[in-house]
Amino acid sequence: MVYISSAFAILMAIMALVIRMKASARPVSTKKIILPPLFMSTGALMFLFPVFRVTPLKLLEAVTVGLIFSIFLIKTSNFEVRDDQIYLRRSKAFAFILIGLLVIRIAAKLILSSSIDLGELSGMFFLLAFAMIVPWRISMLMKYRKLKNGCSDMNFKHI
Repeated sequence: MVYISSAFAILMAIMALVIRMKASARPVSTKKIILPPLFMSTGALMFLFPVFRVTPLKLLEAVTVGLIFSIFLIKTSNFEVRDDQIYLRRSKAFAFILIGLLVIRIAAKLILSSSIDLGELSGMFFLLAFAMIVPWRISMLMKYRKLKNGCSDMNFKHI
């Protein structure tokens, strides 16, 4: 089961890279920044089932690691103005960071799966991912609004 979920994680990472590359070709909007964590939040329903519940200490560990990982995503997500529109700037570092995080995640899953129940480990990785995406998207929203407000003052022409 650990190998199947790891293969699924690899497919999801590839999909995230493709989506990120396509996203940089279209203008950004508040909705495009906010919706992914909202959609992901429905995954918290997994905690209705006891098999996925984690102890407070494991919750703290997962959230802390997620917050640390979010720093890398925040640092590599920037915007640029093109044709009077705001776009996400492509970053070569983003792909390497995403792959690095995936390798760390798979290694941690293989190591921890021998000592932590698979359901509880799944809950921890959901918390890690959610704690990573929320600050990243909040940061993106703040950068986007700052740029948008600055551009509307200058009518997008001087940037």
